[in-house]
Amino acid sequence: MALILELAVQGAQMMLVLLLAPLLTGFVRKVKARLLRRQGPPLIQPYRDLLRLMRKEVVLADNASWLFRVIPYLIFAATWVAAALVPTFATGLKFSWTADLIAIVALLGSARFFLALAAMDVGTSFGGIGASREVMIASLAEPAMLLIVFSLALVAGATQLSTVAAFMGSPQVGLRVSLGMSLIALVMVAIAENARVPVDNPATHLELTMIHEAMVLEYSGRHLAMIDFAAFLKLLLYVSLISCVFVPWGLVTAGAGPWSYVLGVVFYICKLAASGVLLALFETAIAKMRVFRVPDFLGAALMLALLGTLLLFVSRSL
Repeated sequence: MALILELAVQGAQMMLVLLLAPLLTGFVRKVKARLLRRQGPPLIQPYRDLLRLMRKEVVLADNASWLFRVIPYLIFAATWVAAALVPTFATGLKFSWTADLIAIVALLGSARFFLALAAMDVGTSFGGIGASREVMIASLAEPAMLLIVFSLALVAGATQLSTVAAFMGSPQVGLRVSLGMSLIALVMVAIAENARVPVDNPATHLELTMIHEAMVLEYSGRHLAMIDFAAFLKLLLYVSLISCVFVPWGLVTAGAGPWSYVLGVVFYICKLAASGVLLALFETAIAKMRVFRVPDFLGAALMLALLGTLLLFVSRSL
């Protein structure tokens, strides 16, 4: 009976990220529209868009290979697994031993590789431009992400997220400059990885500036729905990761009662709402930067993560 309950809670977390990912994107769009004094689309518009795309017929280029057809499902599966590994409302679940920060970075890197490969498969100019820009961003974002992981591992003594969340929620952490640098670097990496302002604008299709949209222009129907769903899950993943590591309050330990899990879900939804408001405020208050300024933006994140790691090494040697 205990095993069934553990599997049910783990399955509930996997379904929760699926249900809330489009809602988070819709909430950010709604808040941005209200800040601009517009009515904006309804909160459930992302769900409607996904259903509409699932009903449409898939249009494929004549020279598209089998990889072009398979990659959307691989991207969705890898992103969903990575998002489901991050503790949302509870820690120490049945598969929590797989929730390793390095494994999550590897899953996201695999999804990015497949997306860039699919963008170049058809041979269009837009796909090549988007893939080259995505790889340029990845060359700086992934080292910064790994340095953030190393900083957290030096502080918590592990890369397993349940262990990190338990340590970060304990009073022995205190105020650390290295953790503040890691938080800022993680937010910058999250903005770049999700193609948000100021790195990219997901609401436009300007060929001189777009990155993510250029790679998926040739997709349609259910294939495009899978890629859009993966983008929703990726945004939820980074918000959940920041909440789990740096705002671990409200996380329930495994074996708690049903009402404790419900309370944990309520805390998690409140964190998502607060993060959505902050993201909308940031994107409304700042302008998009030029593409050639993106390396400077991610370079700053890389330097912050590196300085945070070096500070930990220096403080331990004193």
